[in-house]
Amino acid sequence: MQINATEVVTEKDWITQLKDIVIDYAPKIVAALVILIVGLFVINMIVRLAKRIMKKRGIDATLQKFLGNLLSWTLKILLFVVVASKLGVETTSFAAVIGAAGLAIGLALQGSLSNFAGGVLIMIFKPYKIGDLIEAQGVLGVVKEIQIFTTHLNTPTNKLAILPNGAVSNGNIVNYSAEGKLRVDHVIGVSYDADIKQTKDVLMDVLTSHPKVLKDPAPTVNVSELADSSVNFAVRPWANVADYWDVYFDVLENTKIALDKAGIEIPYPHAVEIQKKE
Repeated sequence: MQINATEVVTEKDWITQLKDIVIDYAPKIVAALVILIVGLFVINMIVRLAKRIMKKRGIDATLQKFLGNLLSWTLKILLFVVVASKLGVETTSFAAVIGAAGLAIGLALQGSLSNFAGGVLIMIFKPYKIGDLIEAQGVLGVVKEIQIFTTHLNTPTNKLAILPNGAVSNGNIVNYSAEGKLRVDHVIGVSYDADIKQTKDVLMDVLTSHPKVLKDPAPTVNVSELADSSVNFAVRPWANVADYWDVYFDVLENTKIALDKAGIEIPYPHAVEIQKKE
């Protein structure tokens, strides 16, 4: 069997070219591997350092985890571009693709990004925390969970309300738990025939005898209005946030009982009552 000289020469040329490619690219591949290994090590150190700093500054644990992952992936993408550049890959195309993808994602997730930014602001400035009674976006409830994009409230009727953080952070927030105490406001109307001092003493006794009404700040009872058919008293006890509704309802009930016992009339629309009888 005869061997074609052209085939031998071609095979030798191919082997030579392969050796040349290996010789040319070996340093680049080694350098790229070194950059990759060292880069991953440095990225892990940076992320751990960033998490320690966030923890020391008291940033929320959920936010720490999210920002740590965001920082890690951002640095890894940059490292990938550097490694590709070291291998001789044209990185301008990568930059264009990343830029276009970022723009497309930003436009598609505009609302979500707004909610994310709002969640970050809430976790940093802490206008409320889990367990606080707040009112936001027209919803009253206890904060059950604070996520990156949404805040979950448990309403007084035991419904779950999910509010977008973007709207919450840009709107009005009333935190009823921030100061630890709440004033309970009642308006109690009595007849013009009633003695003002006696009425005030009866109402104050209702407040001071309730175990959940705070002594500091002290409860107050004052004449607030001389209405058409009644003298109205502003009855204002203070309570801890957790005791608000107990104090609210108990004071109303006990007030009616105490006024009846003292013979003090609570006016009601007699004209309407006569019409009903007719």
